Amino acid sequence: MTISKFSAKTLFTLLVIIIAGELIYSLPFHIPRFFRPTFLDVFSLTNTQLGDIFAVYGVVAMISYFPGDVIADHFAPRQLMAFSLLTTALGGVYLATFPPAAHLYFIFGYWGCTSVLLFWSAMIKQTRSLGGEDSQGIAFGLLDGGRGLVASLVASAAVITLANFLVSDDQDLVMKQQSMKAVILFYTGMTLMAGCLVWFGLKDEVSSDVVSKRAKFKGLGLNQHWQDIRLVLRDPKVWLQGGIIVCAYCGYKALDNYGLYATQVLQMSQVDAASLTAMASYARPFAAVAAGLIADRWLVNRSIFVFFGLAAAAFITMLFTGSALTNWVVANIIVTFVAVYAIRAVYFALVEQSQLGLGVTGTAVGLISLIGYTPDIFFASVTGRILDANPGLTGFQHYFMLLSGLCVMGMVLAHWFSIRLRSSKEG
Repeated sequence: MTISKFSAKTLFTLLVIIIAGELIYSLPFHIPRFFRPTFLDVFSLTNTQLGDIFAVYGVVAMISYFPGDVIADHFAPRQLMAFSLLTTALGGVYLATFPPAAHLYFIFGYWGCTSVLLFWSAMIKQTRSLGGEDSQGIAFGLLDGGRGLVASLVASAAVITLANFLVSDDQDLVMKQQSMKAVILFYTGMTLMAGCLVWFGLKDEVSSDVVSKRAKFKGLGLNQHWQDIRLVLRDPKVWLQGGIIVCAYCGYKALDNYGLYATQVLQMSQVDAASLTAMASYARPFAAVAAGLIADRWLVNRSIFVFFGLAAAAFITMLFTGSALTNWVVANIIVTFVAVYAIRAVYFALVEQSQLGLGVTGTAVGLISLIGYTPDIFFASVTGRILDANPGLTGFQHYFMLLSGLCVMGMVLAHWFSIRLRSSKEG
């Protein structure tokens, strides 16, 4: 199926999900990603400390995935998603007061709950439902590509906001705080806007499988859910999908440090570094939609194998780019963004390829996410220590070596998934 075969109603629903699906993560992720050097300065943080703060987010998020999948399998998404956006925005209001650095552990832990518990599985299940049987690749490609476009547009506007306050890196801490406060409040307002859009833009349409589950939930629902969990746990393809997402998500989180790479290695200003990462992020919508189209024509698992290979080559190349800002360096940075975004766009399309029933999608997504998003716990802490131990070029060379190895591991898991898939079809 091509994009043109989606109905206007489907496209509008997908648009609302896209906007909400990106802005729910704008406060905990966009600000540290696009404005990392300034964020570290105004909160007086090291890379290690920020990594440990993200670890708190990851632990709470991991705990939230499974309860979230139970809720997503029994209730319609509108109220769940709107409430998640509202409560996430409230955290932004508190962050804008510049609380002590110790309070950031609480704020990010709070966001780990608000952005996952009622939101994540509901969004994935709704997208799978929109894609049908033959358009999972393009549905998830549009979701991630659209989210990328939203992220880039909002980040570009936020960079302009930062530049209006932060003329140079030599300005005092008060001016840097004012610039960061403007960025935080901007993202908070956008998150609230997305919550209103979901509330008024989505309808409480509940599929027949959800109605059935609600009825069972009132009687034997708990027993039914444990049956769903056992069914999902016994499928090795689900575990392989989780492993694939671990490798892919590490690559995605690696992009968060490119702003720091630009300032520490390429000697760019903080505003220019934010502009570079924001501009590179525009590759996401194109890479995601292209990956979706390729995956629908050439199988999702095969596509992911190739994209991992491209990402591994790009990260290996980054080991030898040096410290001079050249067109070659910029081009290779963009290639890493493209490869990582392509994998991220379609890895949840593997759920449909595994032929799991729609009624257990929430349960499957919960388990896959529980495994796949564990990098939220360890990745920033590990890489923060790598970068703090050897600031500058050496630290980033060690960083890119780690990422290259993870991409090779992703290729192995994608190939193993293909073997299991063939075995299950032959069986």
